[in-house]
Amino acid sequence: MLWHRNFVELIELILESRAHLTKPRIQIIRLTMTDLAHIRNFSIVAHIDHGKSTLADRLIQETGTVKDRDMKEQLLDSMDIERERGITIKANTVRIDYTADNGEAYVLNLIDTPGHVDFAYEVSRSMRAVEGSLLVVDSSQGVEAQTLANVYHALDADHEIVPVLNKIDLPASDCDRVAEQIEDVIGIDASEAIQVSAKTGQGIHETLESIVTHLPAPQGTLDAPLKAMLVDSWYDAYLGVIVLVRIIDGTLKKGMRVKFMSNNTLHHVDRVGVFRPEMEMIDSLGPGEIGFLTASIKQVRDTRVGDTITNDRNGTEVALDGFKPAQPVVFCGLFPVDSSEFEDLREAIDKLALNDASFSFEMETSAALGFGFRCGFLGLLHLEVIRDRIEREYDIELITTAPSVIYHVFMKGKDGEPGEKIDLHNPADMPDMSKVDHIQEPRIKATILVPDEYLGDVLKLCQDRRGIQENLTYAGTRAMVVYDLPLNEVVFDFYDRLKSVTKGYASFDYQMTGYREDNLVKMSVLVNDEPVDALSMMVHRDRAEMRGRAMCEKLKDLIPRHMFKIPIQAAIGGKVIARETLSALRKDVTAKCYGGDATRKKKLLEKQKAGKKKMRQFGKVDIPQEAFISALKMDS
Repeated sequence: MLWHRNFVELIELILESRAHLTKPRIQIIRLTMTDLAHIRNFSIVAHIDHGKSTLADRLIQETGTVKDRDMKEQLLDSMDIERERGITIKANTVRIDYTADNGEAYVLNLIDTPGHVDFAYEVSRSMRAVEGSLLVVDSSQGVEAQTLANVYHALDADHEIVPVLNKIDLPASDCDRVAEQIEDVIGIDASEAIQVSAKTGQGIHETLESIVTHLPAPQGTLDAPLKAMLVDSWYDAYLGVIVLVRIIDGTLKKGMRVKFMSNNTLHHVDRVGVFRPEMEMIDSLGPGEIGFLTASIKQVRDTRVGDTITNDRNGTEVALDGFKPAQPVVFCGLFPVDSSEFEDLREAIDKLALNDASFSFEMETSAALGFGFRCGFLGLLHLEVIRDRIEREYDIELITTAPSVIYHVFMKGKDGEPGEKIDLHNPADMPDMSKVDHIQEPRIKATILVPDEYLGDVLKLCQDRRGIQENLTYAGTRAMVVYDLPLNEVVFDFYDRLKSVTKGYASFDYQMTGYREDNLVKMSVLVNDEPVDALSMMVHRDRAEMRGRAMCEKLKDLIPRHMFKIPIQAAIGGKVIARETLSALRKDVTAKCYGGDATRKKKLLEKQKAGKKKMRQFGKVDIPQEAFISALKMDS
């Protein structure tokens, strides 16, 4: 009996000595599984360069999520191209543990979103995974076009919004003016906006306190069948497809069999974890949490963003609404400079498509450029990013053809009946115009914010691009212009021209509004009487001659001279609307004729002329790749 009492005392002593080790672990499990009131899910939204990623860095550093020795700028931007350009391309998530001033422990799930209009699909789907947003506004520049666009995404997702005025360390900072602008332009209360400097760390603690006090906790039921939203997915060479999920109800555990409801595929969960920001494996995820799973999935195409994941048996009956799939709006051809690298290009594009569901492609051939791919993008920046990644990561030199949009071509019907509708991705595939009834082009609603001293230049630029003004309002000294513009006029160099005429002060955002009929024609470019498919484009008939003349003049300067004369022509159907002639390199064949009969010289010149005529007939014109890119950048 004495031995038994001593043994019990010994066990109690051991438990007391280890209590400080086991208690936190038990707390974490309880918090992870049940305590929704201590979870906050939020995103950071802002215009480009207003300090989203820097603010995310400071929040991570302030909470000790990453050790100081491992900290670096733009911590969540993992791609080299993101760091070089200083932009966020992919939305990234991180889990932060934070102990508030009231002594309560909170789990914060942060999603850092892109600011550029081309990656708005990343923003919109990230919004569906969280309940609140930090709206970051530069306290020196104020509200910009993408600030508005991203706030509307947040409001559509029914978010609670906390305004944050960043860069208060700058001499030009004016918090009162910008807070007033937020209230006037956006219509949300900015009287208690947090003033921070993400660069110096000032105001970061106040931001964290505001997150736990002002943003709502998630809703969810632990005992319900599993219902998880598929937020994002990407391919990893070692783990297969990694799926980012937000748990709505129930529990996701390692070893479960789950069903993806959109395609009814079954998978066995290998791993469950969270990002801190490195991967950290855990046993389970509960309601309100954001984490990832791997299940030996081979292709990203099998994981549809917005899908609902549930139990294999006794799963949820009602699927989540899901997201609209990203629709490419800009198309162009990618061809290897060296035709022997076509298979390498195919492999590179296949790998990139694994990690970017919004990037579409199909094979095409061109008489001038050989084999390549017709690719679809969400905008010109998206195009540039994909092109740069292929050239850098896979070491393939590319020729990029003229960017184009999808046109609706309506053919003439028989006996008064309507004809078929064709979606035209490539102007080179345009059917015979005599069989076409009419053509519709995509239109956009463009929102431009600009200081009023540049307003005249912006209005002229929009008018020159066939724009229709819809609205013009003022917020302080800044004008907000809304224009209905053809997307075809925007995808070439509209953004560059806008920045040029406003010295970089204008901001631009757009959204698709639909299709409208217009007087459009296909303009072909012929070099030495051979059509160059890569330079074919759809233009408005009224501007075709101006566009054709500009293209011919540019190509005359860009194509190197050959041993024979080269005509450069722009044509609509069989009618040539502009022409330039590139003169031949000429050898002086009469150099050795000293005096004597003039017919000797004439005979030599006639022989040279006949040779050049024959050479022009069979000669091949080499157009350098720089000529394709430079020729497409039209100056107004």
